[in-house]
Amino acid sequence: MARIASGTPPAYVAAEQQADSIAVSKADRKLYLLRGETVLKTYDISMGSAWDQGHKQREGDMRTPEGSYVIDWRNPSSVAHLSLHISYPDTADSAAAAQAGYSPGGNIMIHGLPNGWGAFGRLHTLLNWTDGCIAVTNAEMQEIWSLTPTGTPITIHATWRPQG
Repeated sequence: MARIASGTPPAYVAAEQQADSIAVSKADRKLYLLRGETVLKTYDISMGSAWDQGHKQREGDMRTPEGSYVIDWRNPSSVAHLSLHISYPDTADSAAAAQAGYSPGGNIMIHGLPNGWGAFGRLHTLLNWTDGCIAVTNAEMQEIWSLTPTGTPITIHATWRPQG
């Protein structure tokens, strides 16, 4: 994979235009940016190749986690075009993995395409190809970055639909 810098991340939009939560529906392969109950934006996503086998249990299981987390840091120099870190594993995830004798894994992100692969654009959604992360196009990642401040709660559901 080519290691080309992600470039300069975009500035945040005005606070009153930012999302105050994120919802993911794994079954629908959608990520929703929300402000209150209002859907600001909807994105088609790719996830871990074992996304449909339930909640992430351990490192290397290729599952995308399910549960309530937070965007706790961001990486403008990611191996994928920009990335927002999801606070997986939480205490319960770590305890469950330890009890089973495994590492829970980590570094679960919302990210764009791998650097140098941006030309694939929306074609990436034909497959679930990540190790457990949530992937969008580079242009979508630019938008998500600008609309989603650090500290934004994210809930990843097996299935979810917006109200209304």
